[in-house]
Amino acid sequence: MRRRRMMGGLTAALATAGLATALGGTGCSVLPSQPYLQRRDWPMVVRRPAILPSRPGGRVLLVRTVEAGPGLERRGLQTLEPDGSLKIAFYEQWAVPPAEGIDDNLRQWIADSGLYAAVLSPGSQVTADLALEAELLALQADLGNGTARAAWSLVLIDLRPSPARIRLERTEAATVKLEGTELPALVRAQLAAVAEVLRQTEADLANAART
Repeated sequence: MRRRRMMGGLTAALATAGLATALGGTGCSVLPSQPYLQRRDWPMVVRRPAILPSRPGGRVLLVRTVEAGPGLERRGLQTLEPDGSLKIAFYEQWAVPPAEGIDDNLRQWIADSGLYAAVLSPGSQVTADLALEAELLALQADLGNGTARAAWSLVLIDLRPSPARIRLERTEAATVKLEGTELPALVRAQLAAVAEVLRQTEADLANAART
């Protein structure tokens, strides 16, 4: 039995030595050859430059949850390459899903515009006069055209008549020129495009309120 233990230990030692020699001889390593890449989150925060007071006695608007269009469920930054292919980054992403970020920005922007007495979120117990529905259609940097683009569709519904009726239905879109191809420049341009679409949305809501 002692001889078997000695032979077993010798076999294990030879196997270990052989593995070390093989790895050393070929220049291989058990350590990863690629550097560790940490994911980076980019905040999606766009706010109205000036905050106006709410309109006393005005209408109450319910902003329903913004839906994500096809392919916009992912958080990765999207770039349209010059060859027409769409690239979705894995390590560079928005801090929240794009539709969720637009949802927060849209609701806060409209609240800061002073167009309504109150702007509600889904689940509020307050009765709303109007409801706004939106779907994010595009948020990407187009490297071929050197622009960033944001777009969403929206529907404004008047809840007071019975049945309810649509007051406004359209697609808002904006493009902003890229200042460079580095990631910070791509993010800045996309946020600027979002801000422009928010301005368009506010203007259309203001026009709808006059009719």
